[in-house]
Amino acid sequence: MAENPKGHPHAAIDIDDGIITVTLDRPDKLNAISREMTASLWEAVLALGDRDDLGCMVIAARGRYFTAGQDISSPAGNRPGNPETMDRHPGWNFRRDYRSHHLLYDEMEAVEKPVIMAIGGRCLGAGVEMAGSVDFRFCTPEASFALPEVKLGGIAGSGGTSRLTRLVGPSWAKWMAMAAMEIGADEAKSIGLVHKVHPAESLLDEVYAFCRHLMSLPSEAVGLAKMAVDVHADVTDRNIQRQFDRVAVYSTLAAFEKSMERFGFDKDEGD
Repeated sequence: MAENPKGHPHAAIDIDDGIITVTLDRPDKLNAISREMTASLWEAVLALGDRDDLGCMVIAARGRYFTAGQDISSPAGNRPGNPETMDRHPGWNFRRDYRSHHLLYDEMEAVEKPVIMAIGGRCLGAGVEMAGSVDFRFCTPEASFALPEVKLGGIAGSGGTSRLTRLVGPSWAKWMAMAAMEIGADEAKSIGLVHKVHPAESLLDEVYAFCRHLMSLPSEAVGLAKMAVDVHADVTDRNIQRQFDRVAVYSTLAAFEKSMERFGFDKDEGD
């Protein structure tokens, strides 16, 4: 039976069969990311990390835009400060609030459970930055992706350059972040920005089927694999990479041997 927490305006939170879903729902503003949306995403990702009954998080949206990006009239952080004293240290206040938004994406990366985006329309600015922080991305043929910030004289500062470069490489990151070029679903798949493209009518069914597959796997191993891949992406020293692998393998050894016994394999047999 589905569980429907109260959530916040502009986004709905639903829980069903171990999957927590945040659905952006602000069509009059093209799902521009507001403080209320950020609060819902924080609530969901913290619940994912804290609750043993939750195995996956899905971020979806209603309407023709997944998101138009951050609502510039209402920055998406959750530490805006006191307006009466803002003029005393405006830069510090801005950076503190902005960092609180960055920490949300950091938490999506850090939680040792899968976070998945289901993108059914245009995904701009902060939506692309969010995509860089989650583990898996599915979209429809109608989806497109762009970082338009440079057109306004700025850059995508919440991972739009750093995470995107890590995900698709410097050549395509420059195409999007520097040249402000918008790419379609097939091109996004070809460069590794999305994993799969599905028809709109089956997108969520495919995403939830993938969630159930992930939750059928040993959760400790899934979490460690996520951590290992992220470490290896950030740390290029191969000796450190292999040391991390050995530590991670040892921590799962007991569970691995138990699984071998469960499925009738003899650990002493050759490959």
